[in-house]
Amino acid sequence: MGGLAAAVRLAQLGHTVTLFEARSTPGGLASGLRAGGLSFDGGPYILLDRPGLEWAFSRLGLDLASEVPLTRIDDLYEVRFENGRRVRIYSDGERTASELERQWPNSARRYLGMLEELEPIFRSVQPLQFVAEPGWRRILETGSWRHLRFLLRSSGSVLRGSGLVPEIVDALAIWTHIAGQSVDEAPSLLALVPALIHTIGACYPIGGMGRLPERLAREALSLGVSIRYGHPVERIRFEERGPLVVIEGAPLPFDAVVSNAGGLGTYLELCDPTPAPAARLRSLPLQSPGRCLYLKVSAPSSPYLRFYLGREGCELLAQPSLVDPAQSRGSDHPARLLSARAAPPENRWWQDEVGDHEVLAGRGPSEWGAEFHLYRNAMNPVMTAKLARRGRLAHRSPYFKGLYLAGSSTHPGQWVSFCAISGVLAAELLHQDFS
Repeated sequence: MGGLAAAVRLAQLGHTVTLFEARSTPGGLASGLRAGGLSFDGGPYILLDRPGLEWAFSRLGLDLASEVPLTRIDDLYEVRFENGRRVRIYSDGERTASELERQWPNSARRYLGMLEELEPIFRSVQPLQFVAEPGWRRILETGSWRHLRFLLRSSGSVLRGSGLVPEIVDALAIWTHIAGQSVDEAPSLLALVPALIHTIGACYPIGGMGRLPERLAREALSLGVSIRYGHPVERIRFEERGPLVVIEGAPLPFDAVVSNAGGLGTYLELCDPTPAPAARLRSLPLQSPGRCLYLKVSAPSSPYLRFYLGREGCELLAQPSLVDPAQSRGSDHPARLLSARAAPPENRWWQDEVGDHEVLAGRGPSEWGAEFHLYRNAMNPVMTAKLARRGRLAHRSPYFKGLYLAGSSTHPGQWVSFCAISGVLAAELLHQDFS
């Protein structure tokens, strides 16, 4: 998504652009696949930041609502615990609070009070994602400095400060759990997700996540971008006259390069020479894509997302036909089982939720890594509170002139919206430097 957005924006700004894609289809982890006559999303399963994606599409001259229709998800997710407790989250905050109150008296007041505190913080910090280098000036301009204490905390600290019981806290932090990350290391910004869900809402693209990169690829082609599929970049050499992109052993000269191959993979595996702070970059903790099973099921049941959180980690069952019925084929429905653990899922908690089922395909860390050319079979550096405070990898490389980065390594996480935004920002920095 980052590379496609950058290509479109650069072409709009008058640059001649060649896009090298290692795979045969666009979109990277946001692309899909077919198995057993059904279509599946490859990686992402939900849109939690519609305004961010709208901003990116608008910057590219596209109207998201008309280009890729989105459906709002009302019955959003449930978290099931080993002790038998379940927490249900709806798009409606009042309905969610009432559901919590039935199990835990006084929870509704605490939950709604927490939302009341988080919503203004979310509105204050949201504009920062639309600038390449937020910095103190932007923080002062947006008023985000008022929330400095919040920004310095961890997600776990913020959520526990609400006074809610541990099950509810873990259910609200489930996006961190499914990433295999500790809530006490995750940045406070992830604690804003409940406020985001109950104001903006969670969405899903009709036709699947792959519709988003497909639309950007068509736009890129219409603007004259040359897209060369099946051409993995082997090296990026930096010489005095500019970068050379090595494809099948042949060095091709360019004025500048935008890399969406992942920041660490770009610096440590592609760049020649390797940048000076290589040791620090190698020390960053990595987020594994985990394991995914693609299922054909006979009886999907609400809600759209079902999580199981136990001592061995977190698992997720995503059932897209509940929000996009056209993805079903008669009595066959697609579903995905995702696990934060590298080992195959052993707990069969999900079987009683889907009726008859058949495993059609699967991917583990090594399969993800090989197919998507991931650095050490990882998606990106883990977004820890420490890394968020220090700053993610920069869109404009501080080590090589003419190198720019797009993708999840340069923005708050691997959300589709963040990746698209990163491509726009990288392209505009390049244009600024070469104008």
